[in-house]
Amino acid sequence: MRLEVVPRGERSRWWAYGSPILAIALTLLTTLVIFAVLGKDPLESLRVMWIDPLTAKRGISELFVKGAPIIMIAVGLSLGFRANVWNIGAEGQYVMGAIFATGVALYFYDVETFPVWMLMIPAGILGGMFWGAIPAFLKTQFNASEILTSLMLTYVANLVLLYLVVGPWKDPEGYGFPQTRLLTAAASSPHLVPGTRIHVGVVAALIIVALGWFLLSKSLLGFKLKVAGQAPRAAAYAGFSTKSLTWLSLLVGGGLSGLAGMFEVAGPIGQLTPALPTGYGFTAIIVAFLGRLHPVGVLFGGLVLALSYLGGEKAQIALGLPAAVTKINQGILLFYLLGCDLLIRYRLRVVPSKRRAG
Repeated sequence: MRLEVVPRGERSRWWAYGSPILAIALTLLTTLVIFAVLGKDPLESLRVMWIDPLTAKRGISELFVKGAPIIMIAVGLSLGFRANVWNIGAEGQYVMGAIFATGVALYFYDVETFPVWMLMIPAGILGGMFWGAIPAFLKTQFNASEILTSLMLTYVANLVLLYLVVGPWKDPEGYGFPQTRLLTAAASSPHLVPGTRIHVGVVAALIIVALGWFLLSKSLLGFKLKVAGQAPRAAAYAGFSTKSLTWLSLLVGGGLSGLAGMFEVAGPIGQLTPALPTGYGFTAIIVAFLGRLHPVGVLFGGLVLALSYLGGEKAQIALGLPAAVTKINQGILLFYLLGCDLLIRYRLRVVPSKRRAG
């Protein structure tokens, strides 16, 4: 007997939503095997990594704090991906948003009576949009691949960050460490829930999910994005401008990535350091597909990946596992997600082996 992959003829709606669930289940099973190979108790390790972060004090609030930037970035990316605009450089746009926002905070460093963080919001958005505009220009003017240009710009952004924190923006009282001054209270996002780290950025992420849902489901622009991605020739026949959608996708994705960087600097991190590029921009790509390129799905996918970060940190402390355990889990999840998505357009069929004559 053997397995054959047979086209379904039309997309399976059930598997479109069942694929991420199956991928998560397979990821957990594979994680059990990895823990066993590393000599750890599989069930105990699974509890430490996936359950303990939720049951810990302030566990739920930390989940939303960790997930907020990932969700912001993933919503922007999912809108572009629907139009077949592949922005892979959200990490660089996230960094540039943080740089622009920090520049505003340092410029108004001595201001204490005005909420400087409100000025940092448009600065962060503009920083991300500026970095997203470069691949948009190269794509529309020279047909350069936005995949390569946006990805390469990520490394440029990281080098700009490094130059600033070891050069002109280096903290004069930081004992030589490559970092800026700690942001003042006026440049820090207000905490909304006493006793937790939930800040304005968490609420902003939820608002962005709602706006993304409205844009995708209730607006003409959302319809254009869907048609451009699913039927490019029909979109061209209808007069939808491919260049306009490319610019829009990269600017929106860049702006939301920059906003996420701004809230990270003004929130949990509190200053600009070389540790800012945490991979959120790349993780958001997984979240976008895990959430089926839909803002509401992105919200749940972002929380799942945020839990993997929290669980990875917990596993390092409690189990002595390496920091790479988080990236390993995310990579396995992406692998299974891409594999399970095969079931949306194809089905597996068991075929009896042919008997040889005589």
